[in-house]
Amino acid sequence: MTSEQITNTGSVSGDCGSAQARARTHVQAYVQTQARQNGSAKDGSATNGPARNDSAKGGPSGQKHGLQRCHAMLRPASRHALLPWLTSIIGVASALCLVIAWFPSTVWNTPIVSSDAPAHYYFIHRLLDEGLGAALHLWPHDSFYPPLFHICAYLVIKIAALFGVQCSIYAAFNITWIIASGVIFPAGMLVLCRYFLQRWNRGNPISNPISRISQASSTPESSSVSESSNVSNQQVSSAVNRQYNVTFDATFVLQNLIGLFVPVLAVSSVCHPYGLLNAGPLIAFGFATSLLPFLIAATLRLFDAIAAREHIAKWLAIAAVAGVVCLVAHPRIAFTYALILVPFIVLRLPWKLILGAFIAMCVGAVAFVALMLTSFKSDRWANPDSWFHSHQPSKNLWESISFCLTDGLDGFPAILFALLLIAGTAAAFVCASRRAAARASDSFSSAASTVVPVASADVDVDASTSDIAVSAADSPVSVSYPPPASHSNATDAASASSESSRLRRNDRLRDVIALTAAFLLVALVYVCTVTLVGALPNIISAPWYRDENRIMTMLPLVTLPLLVIGINALAECVSACAASASFAPSASSFSTKNSASSVPSLSSASAVSSVKNASFASNWIVLIAVFLVIAILAVSAQIVCPSRSAARDTIIAHSSLNQSDPNEQLTEQKIAVLRKVTERTGTQATIISDPLNGSMYAETLFNANMLYPIINARTDVPSAPFGKVETAFASGDAQQVLGTVCPLTDAPEYFLTMGDQAQSLQSFPYRAQYDSFHNEELIDTYVDGGTLVKVADYSQYGQGWALYRFGCTD
Repeated sequence: MTSEQITNTGSVSGDCGSAQARARTHVQAYVQTQARQNGSAKDGSATNGPARNDSAKGGPSGQKHGLQRCHAMLRPASRHALLPWLTSIIGVASALCLVIAWFPSTVWNTPIVSSDAPAHYYFIHRLLDEGLGAALHLWPHDSFYPPLFHICAYLVIKIAALFGVQCSIYAAFNITWIIASGVIFPAGMLVLCRYFLQRWNRGNPISNPISRISQASSTPESSSVSESSNVSNQQVSSAVNRQYNVTFDATFVLQNLIGLFVPVLAVSSVCHPYGLLNAGPLIAFGFATSLLPFLIAATLRLFDAIAAREHIAKWLAIAAVAGVVCLVAHPRIAFTYALILVPFIVLRLPWKLILGAFIAMCVGAVAFVALMLTSFKSDRWANPDSWFHSHQPSKNLWESISFCLTDGLDGFPAILFALLLIAGTAAAFVCASRRAAARASDSFSSAASTVVPVASADVDVDASTSDIAVSAADSPVSVSYPPPASHSNATDAASASSESSRLRRNDRLRDVIALTAAFLLVALVYVCTVTLVGALPNIISAPWYRDENRIMTMLPLVTLPLLVIGINALAECVSACAASASFAPSASSFSTKNSASSVPSLSSASAVSSVKNASFASNWIVLIAVFLVIAILAVSAQIVCPSRSAARDTIIAHSSLNQSDPNEQLTEQKIAVLRKVTERTGTQATIISDPLNGSMYAETLFNANMLYPIINARTDVPSAPFGKVETAFASGDAQQVLGTVCPLTDAPEYFLTMGDQAQSLQSFPYRAQYDSFHNEELIDTYVDGGTLVKVADYSQYGQGWALYRFGCTD
């Protein structure tokens, strides 16, 4: 007699809610079956004797016992459904606290004084002035810039206003960054890592001794065991199996450990988000990076749907929406997305879709090259070796490789992370290879064994059921029901299970290979950027502007998922080795006892119990060890973190007004001058000045109308007035100057001098275009000719500082 256990992955509550309806349906089916069997008996067919009772056949009594078991399981299953959510919330909340604790307090009232910061402040300011309609043309010359971060900051200000709270541009900027970095990014990494963990553990707890016993008991020697013996053995094993799966599911516990620590590890590295706040800051790209894990997870779900040929439209729509959101955050994130997804495309899609994906990538690459050629004029395009000619390597080869292996951590946490990553990847390859080999030798006889474990290493749950588990409880919860009425039903179920197993035969191995390949691709781009020079490294890293800070953000996206499945594989290997000594003798004893007698003795249950206890001990020892290792890594990464501390100190220094150099972008003296200037000119008059002296911050500090509110004026854009004003001012021709400046607005036009350009902006490649604005001889010429009229002298703050008014006729 064969039997089948029905898996209920994380949906016990829903099943119990409809248990009575199912019972009525099964009772009706039972009555019809009995009528057919009675009719067959009259013709001499075999009828069921007392040994095959209605409980074994799924009759009314069996349904009653099933309902009792269902209600008994309801409370533990509810806890199993709630616990992943609870640990996820705790993990993300912990990550948020870490980000807030790290965040520099000095930038809540003063701006971050850096190269890109003025532009982001200005974009938010423009949205406040012109409304959301300005989102498609944020640049001063009305061209497009990815607006999603700035729209979110704008919404923060508007929502705060609804509650009577006045939120400054700088506070809204900081709140948006904290939410993106402390909530969205760690939550996205948790979703991505759990996706890989669920695929790895699909139908496979760390170890299940009942599986080994079942396989041992279905040997040729035990094939002659009587039907009643099999029924009794099934009851013993099923009871133990249910207790094992519901109460001591090691995989379930491990998934919740991941929920606690993945968000923390996601914000432990300087790679992201801290590095981008210090580098510029690169706000829009960082915001897109924080959203990217959701897009990657949705795309991988789409690949699963394509393989299963179900729910394709649903996941295609979800992936499309996530892709549009990421592109609105920053279109250049598409290069990171494509780089990471390439191995998965190759390994998991049909060849026609692979070809289509690569055609799409080639079209996108051609479009990107065309955009660069038309947007940025240069005579070096044909010579890639001369691209990024000012770039200098920052690390040697070993330093760059070790940075990738350690995910940008420091000291002891870096060593521990690298060891876990390397050992875990090796263990994952071993486990995945062995499972692929075992799957190749599967047969229908093993699927139809006397006791079929719900979550054994050799039987997968159905694909659709796995999807339910992913969305409902993040872990399988198993319930055993009475066996089916006929052998043919069991055979059909075994056939379906075998077919589903063949479809997912190499899931583990493909995931390990794809993640490892994605990590190697990211490492290659990083090494090319920070170590190598020449034409090929320039071409490889060009999509990221050969910028180390942008490429660093890719490392957590590949190292953390690889670390997660690696730790899981290590736990699985250690647990299997620890329990293997008990499996063989107990299985042999169990098989011998059952083949010797038609009635099972207590020793069979004792054998099962002894193996169960041994496996419980090994599993929980492994889980405690895993917990300690991950906890040590997560905690030590917060204690030993000089890179993050250095980034924080740099931002504090950039936001400080106590600068030793009076020509830096913002000092206390410049703040005082900009306040006096705005009070004198008002907020409608146009003020022209060299933006590299810090005057551009008057736009967001005091609502002044600066002609140059950002450092990159883009003189090559025909629609912008910047190039015309700069060219006219440098000409020395008073008529040309007045003819260009005076028509800008109906309000008066002013000119402000505040010394030389800041030393911190000397790396700006277009700084020479503003040289005429701090040329004292040229300014004196315009003053002598009446083109400029001094209206305020600020020489007490700095030599030559003054405010002039253009001699336009009002």
